[in-house]
Amino acid sequence: MKKFLLPLFAIVAVMFMDSCTTSKQVPYMQNIDSISLAASQYLYDARIKPKDALQITVHTTDPAVSSPFNLTVQRHLGTDGSLASSGGMLQSYLVDNDGTINFPVIGRIPVVGLTKKECETLIESKIAPYLAKSEKPVVTVRMSSYRVTLIGDFSSPKVVPVTTEKMSLLEALASGGDLTLYGKRQNVLLIREDATGKKSIHRIDLTDANFINSPYYYVQQNDVIYVEPNATKAKNSALGQSTTIWFSFISISTSVASLLVNILRD
Repeated sequence: MKKFLLPLFAIVAVMFMDSCTTSKQVPYMQNIDSISLAASQYLYDARIKPKDALQITVHTTDPAVSSPFNLTVQRHLGTDGSLASSGGMLQSYLVDNDGTINFPVIGRIPVVGLTKKECETLIESKIAPYLAKSEKPVVTVRMSSYRVTLIGDFSSPKVVPVTTEKMSLLEALASGGDLTLYGKRQNVLLIREDATGKKSIHRIDLTDANFINSPYYYVQQNDVIYVEPNATKAKNSALGQSTTIWFSFISISTSVASLLVNILRD
C-alpha cells in the first residue's frame, strides 16, 4: 500500500510548490509605486481603418434639407408594394480598402486615419456648399463595428464590442472575466492590424506597470488579445492524467486482490 501512497504524496507536494511559485506571478503592476506615468497623460482618440462600419447622420434645422445626405433604410409597406423610408433607421457606411466612403450627393470621401471629430468636420465642410449660408449642418459619426477579441486563458473568452470607441487593455481583460490563475501575465500577446493591413505582434508584461505608458494601453478596433497558459497548468494537466491512471490502477488492483482473497477463503 505504501508503494501506491508515495506517488500520491509526491503529486500533492509538486502541486503545492507550484501554487506557491504562481502566487508571486499573479498580481498586476507590481512596481506601480516606483514608475512615472507622465507618458500616459494624453486623451485617446480611435482612428478610422478600412472595413470599419460608420453610422453617419446629418442634421439641419429643416429636416428636408438634410434628407438627401442621409442614407435611410427602405422597406415595403402595405399590400400595394409601395416603398417608404423607415423613420430614424440609417444604413452604415463600410470604409473601402482605399480608405474612402461613398457619401450621398458628395461622392467619395477619404476617411481612413481620421478621428471621429475630424471625420465630422470634413463631412460638414463637404456639405456646406450645397446649403444656404444660414444653414449650419451638424454631422455625427459613430464606429458601429468596433470590437476586440479575447482568447486563451480568460475566465470568459469572447468578442467584446466597444461602444465608446475607447477601451484600455485592463478594461478589455475585465470584459473577459479577467485572466485565470493559470494565465501567463508576463507574456500577454496582442495582435494588431494597421490601416494598410499589416499585422504586428506585441508582448505585454502585466506585472510591470510600465505598460500603462506604452502605445498598447488602449486597444484598437479588431485587436486580438491572447493569454497563454503558464507552466503550472501544463504540469497540472499532465499530473491530472497521471493521477487518474494511478487511481484507476489502485481501484482495479484492490478489486482483484479482494476477489482473490474471497476465492482463497472459499
